[in-house]
Amino acid sequence: MTSMCLYLFFTFLIAVSGEFVWKHHNNEELPLVLEEVHEKCPNITRIYALTETSVNNVPLYVIEFSDTPGFHQPYKPEVKYVGNIHGNEVLGRELLLGLAYNLCEQYIKNDRRIRALIHSTRIHLLPSMNPDGWQLATATGAKDYLIGRTNHHNVDLNRNFPDLDAITFELERQGINHNNHLLRDLTRLAAPLEPETRAVMRWIMSVPFVLSAAMHGGDLVANYPYDESRSGAPASEYSASPDDDTFRELAMAYASAHADMASATRKGCHTTSSDDSVAFNFGKQGGVTNGAAWYSLKGGMQDFNYLATNAFEITLELGCEKYPAASQLLNEWERNKEALLAFMWKVHIGVKGIVSDDSGFIQNAVVSVVNITGPVPRPIRHDVTTGPYGDYYRLLTPGHYEVTASHPGYFPVSRVVTVPHHQTSAHVLNFRLEPTSSWFDSSSFGVYPHGLRDGQPRIYKRSLFQHVARAVLQRRD
Repeated sequence: MTSMCLYLFFTFLIAVSGEFVWKHHNNEELPLVLEEVHEKCPNITRIYALTETSVNNVPLYVIEFSDTPGFHQPYKPEVKYVGNIHGNEVLGRELLLGLAYNLCEQYIKNDRRIRALIHSTRIHLLPSMNPDGWQLATATGAKDYLIGRTNHHNVDLNRNFPDLDAITFELERQGINHNNHLLRDLTRLAAPLEPETRAVMRWIMSVPFVLSAAMHGGDLVANYPYDESRSGAPASEYSASPDDDTFRELAMAYASAHADMASATRKGCHTTSSDDSVAFNFGKQGGVTNGAAWYSLKGGMQDFNYLATNAFEITLELGCEKYPAASQLLNEWERNKEALLAFMWKVHIGVKGIVSDDSGFIQNAVVSVVNITGPVPRPIRHDVTTGPYGDYYRLLTPGHYEVTASHPGYFPVSRVVTVPHHQTSAHVLNFRLEPTSSWFDSSSFGVYPHGLRDGQPRIYKRSLFQHVARAVLQRRD
C-alpha cells in the first residue's frame, strides 16, 4: 500500500470512528486531528497557525479552547502548552493532541471540571514547534539521541531565544530594580533568530499569557527558572528568580499529579548499570528542579517568557525515552492526564483584577507586590503589567501581600490581600487610580478623592505625601 493510500485510509478511519488514535501522527495528520476536534466542538475551539512556518514551510498549528474562541476577555487568564521543541522529543506532541481530543470529549459529556476550566480560562495548545526535526528523527528510525533535535538549519530552538538572563543579572549587579519586560533592553543577538523562534516570540508577545509549560523528553522532572546560572557555572548552581516560591509550587503541581514524577522510589534515567542507585532520580527531590541547579543553558524559551512577558513558564521533561514506541503512548497519557489538567488550574492562583480611572481601562499599568507574610516585608522584584482591558494576573503562593498599582501621571494605590490555599479562582483585586492633576483642580478641593469616596483605602508612601503637601502649599501661596 502506498503512502498516499495509507494517508487516505487514516483520514477515512478518523472520519468514520471519531475516536482518537494513539499513534505517532505525522505532519500531515496533525492538522487533521485538530480539525476533527474543532468539528466536534466548534463553539469552544479555534485552529490557527503562527505567523511563520518552519524552515521547510510546515505551518505551526495551534488549537484554542475558550467559551469565546479568538477573543481575550478580562478576568479570564490565558495558558499555553508547547510541544516538540526538540524534534526527536515527541511525547509532548502526542499528549497535546490527546489533550485536545479529551477536552472536547469531556466538554460534550458535561464534565463539570472540564467545563469550568474552559469557561474560566483561554487555553492554547501548540503540539509541534519543530515539525522539521520531527520529520528527520522519524525518517532516520527515531532511535538516535540527537538526530532531529534541531530544526532544519541545525539550530537548537531552545537555545535560540534572546538571552535576557544576562541583562537581568547585570542589572542585579548594578543594584537596578528592573526585572521584567526586558526585550526593550536588548541591544544585540548572539545568533540570528530562526523562523520557528520568531513565530513563537510574536505569539507570546501578542497574547497575554499568564502560565505556560514547554514539553521535552529525556528525563522525568519539572524544571523551573532560572535556566541560566548567574556565575556562568555549567551546572549545580541554584539560580533563583524573584518568584522562586511560586515557580516551585507550579512545578510541584505537575510533578505531584503525575503518576510517578515525584516518587522517590521510581527508577532514574540514563543508567547503564544493573544497580539503579547509580542513576540520579529527581523523584528524591519531589520531581522538580531549578534549571541551573541541573545544568545551565542560555537562550531558553522558559526564561524568555518570564523576562519578556507576564507569562510564568516551566519546562516538563516527560520521560527517559525521547521517542517512545506508539504502543506506550496510551499508557503515557494515563500517567500524565491528571498532571496536564492540574497544571492548567494553577493559572487561577494569586490575584487578578482591572486597573482603571474615571475614563476607563489603563493599559501598561505596573502591578508590584511585597510579601508581608513574615515579620520582614519582602518585595518580589518582578512586576507584571496590565493589558488592553486594564486587566492583570499575578500568580502568588498562599500568604499576605501588599499589591500596588501604578502608572505615570497617577497616584499609586496599594492594597493588602490574603491569598488562601486551594484556590480555584484568583482573588479579584481591582484598582481605581486618580490622576495627579486632579488634586490641583479647583473642583477637587472640599471633596474626598475618588479612591476614598469609592471605599478603596490608599496607602501613601511618605515621599509621595510630602510631594503632594508641597504642591498644595505652593498653590496656596
